[in-house]
Amino acid sequence: MAHRPTLVSLAKDLGVSRQTVSNAINRPEVVAPETLERVLAAIEQTNYRPMRAARQLRTKNSRTIAVRIMPEYDGISGHILNHFNHQLAQTAGEFQYRMITFVARDNGDEVASYAEMFNDGDIDGVILSSTTLGDERPARLLELGIPFVSFGRPWGTYDDGQQAPFSWVDVDCAAGTSEATRALMDAGHRRIGYLSWPIVPGIGKDRYEGWAATMEDAGLDVSGLVEISEDHALGLATSARLLIDRGATAIVCASDSLALGALPVCQASGAALIGFDGTPVARALAMNSVEQPVGDVAITAFHMLFDVMQDRTAVRHTLLTPQLVLRNRLDVEPVF
Repeated sequence: MAHRPTLVSLAKDLGVSRQTVSNAINRPEVVAPETLERVLAAIEQTNYRPMRAARQLRTKNSRTIAVRIMPEYDGISGHILNHFNHQLAQTAGEFQYRMITFVARDNGDEVASYAEMFNDGDIDGVILSSTTLGDERPARLLELGIPFVSFGRPWGTYDDGQQAPFSWVDVDCAAGTSEATRALMDAGHRRIGYLSWPIVPGIGKDRYEGWAATMEDAGLDVSGLVEISEDHALGLATSARLLIDRGATAIVCASDSLALGALPVCQASGAALIGFDGTPVARALAMNSVEQPVGDVAITAFHMLFDVMQDRTAVRHTLLTPQLVLRNRLDVEPVF
């Protein structure tokens, strides 16, 4: 019967030091790429697994991070956080980290759960998501001394989000709706409507301002071209019809869920339509959409957290740009 490989036997077989094997597992960034590839291949081939409990006692680290599973919002656009969590878990695994997911009643309960897990030594850090105006979670985690990174800017908490004393990564949604609006202008549209959920500070306002600023810069009239609607088919269809009745030949939507509700009206009238988020539904129905780089957000968030867990003073802010994906023509003439 084959003996279970150990750190010592693995290092001996590879002709490297025990520290090199340990670094490949715990601090891969300090190992030469060729050596790292060779060590990781041997680990995979021999199915070597360090004794987790012993390593935790030695390093005082659990090599585990925690993420709250947020309630689904905006219908089909809830897929964004599912994609984010999947990529985050995959990236963490590549660094020999595990990810704990859990649900919480509210933000206070979420922070309390993090505090309990961190104080018990069950986690080394946290990744927040779905930040909102006046979100108290970052301040509480700073007070508690828990390493964390936020997927989402500190809306309204600081005069300038770039001055926030913690690391965050987010998507430049204003750039996305701006690109969508410019693409419609380039196609000949001058009456471009905007369909949104409530425009409040945060994601809603960010996406709205991208459309509004681009229209204003082009000297285009926006009167009557904004509609706020609940996310259900009847209300969305009515909102889209109102925009078209006021002369809109195209509509930019704050999400794919909103675009899905507006789709039948746009198909019937020949109005061009662009959604936001790049959901599987948009791909399945061949809808135009601004796609968020969610995978890149997750990878960036983990690397930021890794840095923070090594150095609590590490602070970085990153804004990633989404991409407009066109699956239908945007001509002023009927496109369906």
